[in-house]
Amino acid sequence: MPIRHLLFAALVGLLAPLAEAREYRFSDAHLHYVDFFQESEGMTPLLEAMAAGNIDHVMISGISVAKKWHEDEPKRPRYYAGDDAGAYWYSATDVQIAAALKRLPAEQRERFHPFLTGFNPTDKNADAHVRRMLELDPGLWQGIGEVFTRHDDLTALIYGDTPRANNEAMARIYHLAAEYDLPVMLHSNITSKRERNPLYLEEIEEPLRNHPHVRFIWAHAGTSMEIHRHQQKLDFLLPTLTRMLDEYPNLYIDLSWTVLRPYLLDAEGRPDEGWLQLVRSYPARFMIGSDVVGRFDGLGQYLDDFRPFLDALPEEVARQVARDNFLAVLPRKRQAELRD
Repeated sequence: MPIRHLLFAALVGLLAPLAEAREYRFSDAHLHYVDFFQESEGMTPLLEAMAAGNIDHVMISGISVAKKWHEDEPKRPRYYAGDDAGAYWYSATDVQIAAALKRLPAEQRERFHPFLTGFNPTDKNADAHVRRMLELDPGLWQGIGEVFTRHDDLTALIYGDTPRANNEAMARIYHLAAEYDLPVMLHSNITSKRERNPLYLEEIEEPLRNHPHVRFIWAHAGTSMEIHRHQQKLDFLLPTLTRMLDEYPNLYIDLSWTVLRPYLLDAEGRPDEGWLQLVRSYPARFMIGSDVVGRFDGLGQYLDDFRPFLDALPEEVARQVARDNFLAVLPRKRQAELRD
């Protein structure tokens, strides 16, 4: 073969992977506009980060608690775990979200899907408060959450009773969610940072059984960074999710950052075949999110980090996970508006 043909063949081989590279548009299914001090960089940096990261749509919520700067602490903590001061339920977080969205032009506002979160999930009055918020801004709110129930050390820091996903106060919230056709995102750890078994699994399974008409988004698939610090990887997570997705058609999984490693990708960044098979088996039930809190400079990178896993999926499934599955859990009326 002439040398020029060999060179051409080599060039084609080098360029082929580039030609096949996929371009993704994203929905960020888990974003907090404010941090644990109810502060935010604001809408302009968020919109700039969305443009840079190919992010078309965002689930936007506040943070349902505020971290206290205790009188005895000379330095303000940077995060809820920065010191031993408590945190308290903070309803004004939703007011901030609503105000920020109302200042946007209509065409930008369409890209945001606000979830109500500013209520105490141990208070049986909470559903009345949520109903008032829904009635104050008809059509604004498109979901409920992220609701903090079992949440590492934050659970112990919050003043009052221990929140659970299966208490009576939350059951009243679920009935309201079904009435308004709202999805519910729950942070409910599957276990503690020391128990190597699904210690708290029943707390999420009971609502799934008892409220089949509610679409539940399980934040981080029940995992957390604090659990991983102590246990590294939960061997029971994959088989547990496999069973639950088969049993509960109303269960959706948020794969945001604590699931990416060590589950979706191994230490060398290679996709895990077991998780690939799970997503292929339930292609409409997974979504990705950044879980950023009030700061948006790394937003696009958090979602782009999923690319090796997405690229290993069939292309149509990858696009569902990257963008469309989140939009499909929104209220049916909102889905119709997006199609129009």
